[in-house]
Amino acid sequence: MRRPVVGFVVFLAQLVSVNLPAAQAPAQAAAQAPAAAAARPAPARTSARTWTGHNAEFEEYLRTAKIDRIVEVPIGVTKPKRAYFEAGGLVESAAWKVLPPGRHNGFWDSYESEIAAYELDKLLDMGMVPPAVERQYKGDVGALVLWLSPVHPWKDMEAKPKPPSWARQAVDMKMFDNLIGNKDRNAGNFLLDDDWNLFLIDHSRAFISDKDLPWELVHVDKSLWNRMLALDEARLTASLSKWVGKGEIRTILTRRDRMKVVIDTLVKKNGAAAVFVD
Repeated sequence: MRRPVVGFVVFLAQLVSVNLPAAQAPAQAAAQAPAAAAARPAPARTSARTWTGHNAEFEEYLRTAKIDRIVEVPIGVTKPKRAYFEAGGLVESAAWKVLPPGRHNGFWDSYESEIAAYELDKLLDMGMVPPAVERQYKGDVGALVLWLSPVHPWKDMEAKPKPPSWARQAVDMKMFDNLIGNKDRNAGNFLLDDDWNLFLIDHSRAFISDKDLPWELVHVDKSLWNRMLALDEARLTASLSKWVGKGEIRTILTRRDRMKVVIDTLVKKNGAAAVFVD
């Protein structure tokens, strides 16, 4: 769901620079407690990261649950649709993206890249890319991607006070996009929930053969970086070979090695404490 943003390179660089009633008798209180608890509405869910620890369950539901209807989505260059499942199930809805691998509107796009991004997110234990699976529906084959809720676009959150975790998540986003060669990140391609969890969406233009790093690195999440360093062709092939080719898998490692050169240079110049974030 892309919305071009002027000066987004500067925008990404700036992302990481931000900061009772009177006491009752015990018996009376005990008697009233159940009624009071029943009267109170359940607290609203603030996190959209519902699949943590249940990835396989969500994936299976997306693959097999009956789709009740599909509706048009009024935004998005690649024209995704929204698929609704029958009420009462594990998942309410999902983005439905039918993008056969090829050039669309002058760009290389593929629904398979949406699934590859999710699988790589799992391999790196990030929890930032929502579950995505391949699905066939009424003769079309595409990616079905969990529709996140409750979430907000960046424009609704930009002016709000940011928690300490925000800076690290913004760094993780840039590191991930460099690894997958995603030049298409803009303010319409990530979302935030009420707990300030950052979610990355719209990866159909990633996993290309370009070996360049699309985003400048200034800070690095050391834990995520160590997991990226542990990647090798065998592990990537096991997770991604159904969705990206052997050449693209090797290009991921080439970009990772280029990231290492940049990070080693930053550490040598500025010191580890200035480069790595918690």
